[in-house]
Amino acid sequence: MIEPNTDQPVTGVRAALLAALRIAYGTYAIAAFMLLALCILLATLFLPGVKRRRAAARAGARTFLWVAGMRLTVKCLDRLPAGQCVVVSNHASYIDGVVFTAALPPRFGFVIKREMNSVPLAGLLLRRLGSEFVERFNRNRGAADARRVLRNAANGNSLVFFPEGTFPRDPGLLKFHTGAFLTAARAGCPVVPATIKGTRVALSPRGALPRPGRIVVEILSPVAATTDNTEMGASELRDRARESILRELGEPDRAVPPPAASAAA
Repeated sequence: MIEPNTDQPVTGVRAALLAALRIAYGTYAIAAFMLLALCILLATLFLPGVKRRRAAARAGARTFLWVAGMRLTVKCLDRLPAGQCVVVSNHASYIDGVVFTAALPPRFGFVIKREMNSVPLAGLLLRRLGSEFVERFNRNRGAADARRVLRNAANGNSLVFFPEGTFPRDPGLLKFHTGAFLTAARAGCPVVPATIKGTRVALSPRGALPRPGRIVVEILSPVAATTDNTEMGASELRDRARESILRELGEPDRAVPPPAASAAA
């Protein structure tokens, strides 16, 4: 006589309970983020000076990661130069900006795609924090945005770029755009590569709810151009920074096309 399988109902109950817990946590994390973001927005409307507003945003970002159970570890922060620099990092999730806001000193501003400027409340908050918006698709407007970013860099502002411009659904490092590196080369400041790990799990690009976990930001050794030629210097900075990030990240190089499939015999 075949004994009935009693494992399946238990497995089904366990899976349903796990799904319910994930939904409950995701709802809690989103609610916490929205509440803290609103508090930060209100603070930035009244605080004078960009540095004070960024300090408030940093405190809010750290609070969110703590209450959401996303444990942030920042490694080698002492590698950041005391003066002006441009930080470039891989991009893995929508939460990367929040993580770098929590990780870096408030002297850093972010360079963000222009579409975010038109998002209600988020655009206002980013403007109050002194973020720079750049056009990705209109060449003329993109050139004007690049000149504005360069002027701010020339005034000694330190900036954060995600030079991939977007993030893939699967792990891997995309091709780097040159804007960040042209800015650094023309401003005569070093580029500081950085890696971010764990955010692809914390908030998946596949649209899943947020999840708790460990997030690690590591600041790598700064790189500087070895030529006075701006175009060549930017290319050198881009290649050296990307190589450093790719080596530390340990993910596939998605700028290299996959080998052609061999014909079937």
